[in-house]
Amino acid sequence: MSPNKRKADSWLNTPIRSRLGTLSLAGELENNPGIDPLSMRILGKYALVLILGGSGFYKDNQNTSTDIEPGDVVLVFPEIAHAYGPRKNGCWKHAYIVFEGSQFDLLRQTGVLDPNNPIWRLQPVAFWKQRLKELVQAAPGANQPSSLKSIAQFSHLLADMAATHFETRQHSDDTRIDESSTLLSEPFEGTWLSPQLVAQKLGISYESFRKRFAKRLGESPAHFQKRRRIEHACAAIYQNALTFQQLADQLGFCDVFHFSKAFRQITGEPPSVYRKRALGEQPNTNSHKE
Repeated sequence: MSPNKRKADSWLNTPIRSRLGTLSLAGELENNPGIDPLSMRILGKYALVLILGGSGFYKDNQNTSTDIEPGDVVLVFPEIAHAYGPRKNGCWKHAYIVFEGSQFDLLRQTGVLDPNNPIWRLQPVAFWKQRLKELVQAAPGANQPSSLKSIAQFSHLLADMAATHFETRQHSDDTRIDESSTLLSEPFEGTWLSPQLVAQKLGISYESFRKRFAKRLGESPAHFQKRRRIEHACAAIYQNALTFQQLADQLGFCDVFHFSKAFRQITGEPPSVYRKRALGEQPNTNSHKE
């Protein structure tokens, strides 16, 4: 089988230069071999690479290593060694813009361009490709006012891309946290999953999961799960169907003592007092010890 044919389409005939920055190169490449991860490249300028087709990889010397697919944007930073390209024998198509200047250094200083977050995820692909292409091809001559306008428009587009990426990621994070709260609220296949196992199921580190969960729901995943288990216990006690030992076993506590301790932490009283209240009896609040 013959290799995929390489194609190139330049969008920019001459660089767009201004006091604030320069757009050096722009265009579209198809079936370019990419950069060998064993000999990473340092570009010396910024670049934006929008993946249009195929799947590939990205890797840099900042310990970032990830798969990339259509809709992903690779941000290249001047001093960071990096590599990206298609998987072996795979098709590959991307658009690119190479740029530099104080305006983009400012975007980096303010966190819009962040070397710790070199991959953005954007959809739909055709929409973002068209915006990039129209911006470059609509750039008027090389006079200074026109060039300044083009640099400003590209800066605005970068900010728009960044905002879209983070909004999408936030929505994705919220969805995963909502999913995790369901996993923490009920037994999964007969077993209560620990917060650490839930994080593992979601494919994120526990520390990251704990912080995101607390930010969204206002409590740690461990406390959330403890509260939900005790809510289950309260419902069961009200029905008066199970002993405390049975409840402890059913809710995943190692023994009655730990169940009673957790119950008191959440409700402010031991389960024996709660049971008497639920059954309409007068609890003796001075005599219980559990």
